Amino acid sequence: MNIATPPASLRPWSEEEWRVRCDLAALYRLCAHHRWTDWIFTHISARVPGPEHHFLLNRYGVMHHEMRASDLVKIDIQGNPVDEPPGRDAGTELVNKAGFVIHSAVHAAREDAHFVIHTHTRDGIAVSAQKHGLLPISQHAMKYYGHLAYHDYEGIALDEEERVRLVADLGSHNAMILRNHGLLVCGPSAAQAYDELYYLERACSAQVAALAGGAELVIPPPAVCEHAASQFRRPGGEHIRAIAWQAALRLIENGPDWRS
Repeated sequence: MNIATPPASLRPWSEEEWRVRCDLAALYRLCAHHRWTDWIFTHISARVPGPEHHFLLNRYGVMHHEMRASDLVKIDIQGNPVDEPPGRDAGTELVNKAGFVIHSAVHAAREDAHFVIHTHTRDGIAVSAQKHGLLPISQHAMKYYGHLAYHDYEGIALDEEERVRLVADLGSHNAMILRNHGLLVCGPSAAQAYDELYYLERACSAQVAALAGGAELVIPPPAVCEHAASQFRRPGGEHIRAIAWQAALRLIENGPDWRS
């Protein structure tokens, strides 16, 4: 990926952090491209390299299709903005409390969760409200057979005590359905987080369409579902995800540069 050089006023950010910021801004733009957004109320976050356990979250009010690397707010595990760039007022660096609670929980509990995406899409919410959860009725859904977590709805995620239960439910999985709420995925790279969300969203869309048809569903035997799930985790997957990520970035090349 071609990383733009940060303006002189943003020099407090290291090249490594700038790279993370650019990848995160690209994720926001891609979610807008796929219409996975919910106005200003969903979030994508990334861990900042270093021992401080800081992470980046969108500044409240900046929409996904507008997101730039410099729009992202660096916050600590308590949700406080840190390291304000010159010329930026800390009072404007507001983040959504609910977004902070969910994302900080995952980042704090999972060292491998460098990127975390949470969505409120129509089909994701629909499946989250279905008692049976995600059904293994499509190849996209097979990716999550035995590898999908669920977290029961407890209200708007403002209670920091919910973080303990949320991460306990997530466990070692990289994808979770938040009941009556939406979807959450994580990964060690932007490419992997994007891959997780793309397949999960497609699986939910296929399920909503299939159930709407009213016909009896065909569900493969458990052994077949397990085999398909293992195929998604075969060696070489990371290379394929990297190729897919570079292809995805071309979808957002024609708009204002997110690397600014």
